[in-house]
Amino acid sequence: MSIKFGTDGWRAVIGEDFTFENVKIVSQAIAYYIKRQRTSDKRQGVVVGYDTRFMGREFAEAVAKVLTDNRIKVFLSNGPTSTPALSLGIKQNKLIGGIMVTASHNPPHYSGIKYKADYAGPAGPEIIKTIESFLGKGSVWIVSKKKGQETDLPIGIDLNKPHIKFLKSYIDTGLLKKSRFKVLVDIMYGAGDHLFEKVLEDTGCKIETIHADLNPGFAGTPPEPIERNLGKLINMVKKGRYNIGLATDGDADRIGVVSSSGKYITSSQVIALLLVHFVEDKGWTGAVVKTTSGSLLIDEIAKAYKLKLHETPVGFKHICKLMRSGNVLIGGEESGGLGFKNYVPERDGTLAGLLLLEMMACRKKSISQILRDIEKRFGKFVQGRIDLKFSDDKKARLFSQLASKPPKSLVGEKILWTRTNDGIKLIGKDKSWLLFRASGTEPILRIYCESSSDAKMEKLLKFGKSLALKA
Repeated sequence: MSIKFGTDGWRAVIGEDFTFENVKIVSQAIAYYIKRQRTSDKRQGVVVGYDTRFMGREFAEAVAKVLTDNRIKVFLSNGPTSTPALSLGIKQNKLIGGIMVTASHNPPHYSGIKYKADYAGPAGPEIIKTIESFLGKGSVWIVSKKKGQETDLPIGIDLNKPHIKFLKSYIDTGLLKKSRFKVLVDIMYGAGDHLFEKVLEDTGCKIETIHADLNPGFAGTPPEPIERNLGKLINMVKKGRYNIGLATDGDADRIGVVSSSGKYITSSQVIALLLVHFVEDKGWTGAVVKTTSGSLLIDEIAKAYKLKLHETPVGFKHICKLMRSGNVLIGGEESGGLGFKNYVPERDGTLAGLLLLEMMACRKKSISQILRDIEKRFGKFVQGRIDLKFSDDKKARLFSQLASKPPKSLVGEKILWTRTNDGIKLIGKDKSWLLFRASGTEPILRIYCESSSDAKMEKLLKFGKSLALKA
């Protein structure tokens, strides 16, 4: 079977493994899981959404057809929508789950399926394991139709308007009315759908959006809001005297941020900024969750505020589990996905961007000034990351070598700790670290690092790359 769920759902190349036949197989497996859940849960109905990828609507309709054939009530999005809007729809409509047709930030030739559970967040490992156990098991659960009987049709639903209404209620729009920010937004041809304009339409903020037309090929650039993909946004922000540049990925659950000077703000810095905003400006408290690739800056801030800090493997499903079980203030990934208190346990790139604007308005400072203030108080940490195309065989060799014969030092610093909860993380005496991790959705090896200076960060990346290429 060529179908395998990764870090956040099933992803595959369109026309190769991502075919209508395989989409139906995955949908049927999900239908089996849902029908088991219905025996002990009064909630009924499933929502199906899709982003702007090639044939997204057609694949979503195929999903809906399988579910309705199984006598499951289906709400089908009226148009392209974001993943957070779909998850919010599960909560607001008291549904048993949701299916999102998206490959998120992956390259244009990919598509995929995310399953969202009844708690309106990513399906945990136990749910995914159950769904995978049903793959290709046939159609024994399908209700037989009587002669001439038609299956129920999906019910159209607008997921975007309720999402916009919620976003308006979450932030202080009155405060933003006084700021009149000039903001440039890059939705990377994804499902962002002018969300920032619609939320801030009555605030006086001037919002301009680029890459908003329908382009299933994403102009050849993966819709991932990282620095190397945001060249136009960075140049326009610098030349156009914008207060900030914001970008969302293919399904708008991740954020990318550019300062007024055109400097890319890393995701870990965004988590740090919003953590300080929640505690100092909004007066909220709770635990903090970061993944193994997150910055030590987050640790230092949590320690200063006496907040409990959790570190999880990469994948928002791990953060989601903690958000469901405890009072979590903020949880975030190095890849730009952040979840927040008093919401669903889900990432939301648009909300993250809006909260940064709220913080700037509250402090009457630029995002760069605020970040400098934070680094003066808690320390400066510089992160780096490179992605290498790596086959499964090469990944296995590298991790075997690192486990059996790890290096004794990191560019002159003795290695004191090694962590293996997600990939292999080598931590030096000065707290600098180097992480090797296999992508859960692509044939890629990711190498992350962090240090106290740009120069040492570059040395760590170079050292990590040389270790990988020797495998």
